[in-house]
Amino acid sequence: MSRKILVLNSGSSSVKYRLFAVTGKADCVPLVSGQVERIGEAASGVADHRQAIHAMVRSLESGGYLAEEELLAVGHRVVHGGESFNQSVITDDTVIAAIRAAIPLAPLHNPPNLEGIEACRDRWPRVPQVAVFDTAFHQTLTAEAYRYAIPDSAYRDYHIRRYGFHGTSFAHITRSMAEYLGRPRESLNLIVLHLGNGASACAIRAGRSIDTSMGMTPLAGLMMGTRGGDLDPGVILFWLEQLGESAENISRWLNRDSGLKGIAGTNDMRDVLARAANDEPDARLALAMYVHRIRHYLGAYRALLPKLDGLVFTGGVGEHAAAIRAAVCRDLGHLGLHLDEAANAGNQSGIAELQSPLSAIKILVVPADEEAEIARQCIELLGNQGLLT
Repeated sequence: MSRKILVLNSGSSSVKYRLFAVTGKADCVPLVSGQVERIGEAASGVADHRQAIHAMVRSLESGGYLAEEELLAVGHRVVHGGESFNQSVITDDTVIAAIRAAIPLAPLHNPPNLEGIEACRDRWPRVPQVAVFDTAFHQTLTAEAYRYAIPDSAYRDYHIRRYGFHGTSFAHITRSMAEYLGRPRESLNLIVLHLGNGASACAIRAGRSIDTSMGMTPLAGLMMGTRGGDLDPGVILFWLEQLGESAENISRWLNRDSGLKGIAGTNDMRDVLARAANDEPDARLALAMYVHRIRHYLGAYRALLPKLDGLVFTGGVGEHAAAIRAAVCRDLGHLGLHLDEAANAGNQSGIAELQSPLSAIKILVVPADEEAEIARQCIELLGNQGLLT
């Protein structure tokens, strides 16, 4: 009988899914993917996440992809695990309560993540539901990296600290690089740039996250599609105190109207690059700011690592925008990084090396695949608990 893992990403108005066939004790292959959209909209006929799960199951069963007895586990992306989780876990009432307690830290993401878990627990009560946390990979940060220099009570009473995100992507990159280089994960030192509409950087020493650019929320760090990244807190105080702006307006500006969109009027990097090529000043400025912030973090993270095995680009922009990679790597010979311009401009598939023979450090593109990482973490967790049959 086939053994399968279903991976879900439950958003506020959609459920994305991918089904995997388990091919060994630690591997799997994708079978089919899809999504149920417009949850809660009258025209969709899908009132809530439970109905979305039922619609997904009908689609998988009618297509001959899934029978209930084949399902080993359902892996759920959960954005925020707070300080409670440093690895994936099988959900129970205690885990559900901890995810719910982290809702103030991720009010837009954790509630639909929970709804997806609870809907699947109802649909498959005997199938393990595995929570895979975006924050878990960064729980290896030490206090000097995750604490903010604000009154201690802010951390003690309200858990205000750096958590970091994109952890599932960074875990996938670390796993992929270990396999590609034929080395143990705990031997790897990497700087990974996950560049998409959301973007963050991570310094990985001995296979563990030691610093990352996002903070308590995904607003910090790199310039992104609609988020500006690092910002002097005094700007927010100015908006509040001097201009009398509401918290709602400021939240909208910071989350939806900043970043590339705030400077160039669009959050689509393809449009920004095309307009910059036509010498439009706002697009050129947006690109210069975007690259400057990445290089700032690249230099800072290089200082944290005793050696560097690879600089890795991933995510939609990181994988497909050769011009961004070239701008980031320009004139970094003093850091041991030399880009091969021809390799960078070529069409990559799978893991691709872009460094020139002069480079002391590998420069790579590694495709992001958070769903595969969730599936593999499910397999490992089931195997460790003797549940992989």
